[in-house]
Amino acid sequence: MKKINSSKSCAKLTQAQNWAEREFGTAELGDQRLNKRLTMIANFFTNNPTLSIPQACGSWKVTKATYRFFDNDRVKEKEIQVSHLNATEKRVSNQRTVLAIQDTTQLDFTHHPGTKGLGLLSDESHLGLFYHPTLLLTPEKIPLGLIDQQVWTRPPEDFGKRDQRKKRPISEKESQKWLISLEETAKLQEKMSSVHFVNIGDREADVFDLFLESKNLKQDILVRAAWNRCIEHPEKYLWEHMRKVSISGDITITVPRKKGQPHREAILSIRYDSISLKPPIHRYKEKELKPVRVWAVWVHESNSPDGVEPISWMLLTTIPVHSFEEALEKVQWYTCRWQIEIFFKILKSGCRIEEIQLATAERIKRCLILYAIIAWRVLFLTMVSRNIPEMPCDVLLELEEWQALYCFINQTKTPPPEPPTLMEATRMIARLGGFLGRKHDGHPGPIVIWRGLQRLSDITSAWSLARSP
Repeated sequence: MKKINSSKSCAKLTQAQNWAEREFGTAELGDQRLNKRLTMIANFFTNNPTLSIPQACGSWKVTKATYRFFDNDRVKEKEIQVSHLNATEKRVSNQRTVLAIQDTTQLDFTHHPGTKGLGLLSDESHLGLFYHPTLLLTPEKIPLGLIDQQVWTRPPEDFGKRDQRKKRPISEKESQKWLISLEETAKLQEKMSSVHFVNIGDREADVFDLFLESKNLKQDILVRAAWNRCIEHPEKYLWEHMRKVSISGDITITVPRKKGQPHREAILSIRYDSISLKPPIHRYKEKELKPVRVWAVWVHESNSPDGVEPISWMLLTTIPVHSFEEALEKVQWYTCRWQIEIFFKILKSGCRIEEIQLATAERIKRCLILYAIIAWRVLFLTMVSRNIPEMPCDVLLELEEWQALYCFINQTKTPPPEPPTLMEATRMIARLGGFLGRKHDGHPGPIVIWRGLQRLSDITSAWSLARSP
């Protein structure tokens, strides 16, 4: 796998300029005033990600302008994303392999009963929105941007129709979300033929239509299997067949501690084989459907401790797998999927998107798209500082920001002539958010970083004011 191996190559990902201008500056909302207001709101929200809209804006005048922006029907969610998508394409252009991770989360607004237009969530007592983004990552887990953000509500009449889902075409199901993400990935693949895009989904994405569409679009996918599907082999079923495939190699991983379980070493065996997935039984009447050839990679822990569920992933991919190294690569790619879970955590706990109080679901959708890009930025800062620690921090921080940060942390009035490295700056930001930085603490996480960014905004303002004539 290709790694970003220098500060210079990463500087192409992030120019030393105001990030809000870069991510929103080319938006085309039909009115130049709306374009400028979008950038202004993004700056206010970035500096105060955990605060309510009035607190983040700081004054009634700005707050009123922000509410008017989200209430404006001329502002469409896709138009808010266009500028960020343009910036994302620039970050992607010098990559060799890019992973497009898609997943769904529920945003619960039950505690805001006055909000109109919300739909049902997991049960009839909870109201909110469904959110399904596609996050682009390098194989080194550096987030490059969001290329697709789907937001929808589930109408009351659809609740409880789970028994009928097999009788409905996929265009009428929420499963269509996986295909929409795949289509957006394929558009980028067609535009950037030198980049290899791989669309990745969890067990919920194990939908036969997704495999069909991947063949039609010639777009590679990697999905964790959920169903013991029928295959064209004597063993007939997927798991039964893979149990008879020879082990190609073993890997040892460290499993982090969980509640009631200490961290441990786990030995995983890897098997791989080419298989053909048969159409589901309930679709046999569709004579035009043919089996789809994919490669299965099974990662399984045979000797887990007593009372501990063994690690077991059955991965299905359209990418040929002919060696243990290629199988291991697909396993490593799938582990990148957890970055979107961290992204959701930043969006909910850091940006507190479920605490946003707006009168309608349409307003929340516009606000959500904006906050999602802010959450991506926090994740980006977290991961880039780990992968390219020696890069100067001025590719992400303005001059006043890193100078104020350095002087505040080191209790000095004189900043250094050169900016600190990105790792040093990130750890200083994390210290503002409560990170202790002890030897055994490891890398700072996104929680302390977003807290630190909020404090950095106030510190920078005070620094600039004190140094002004």
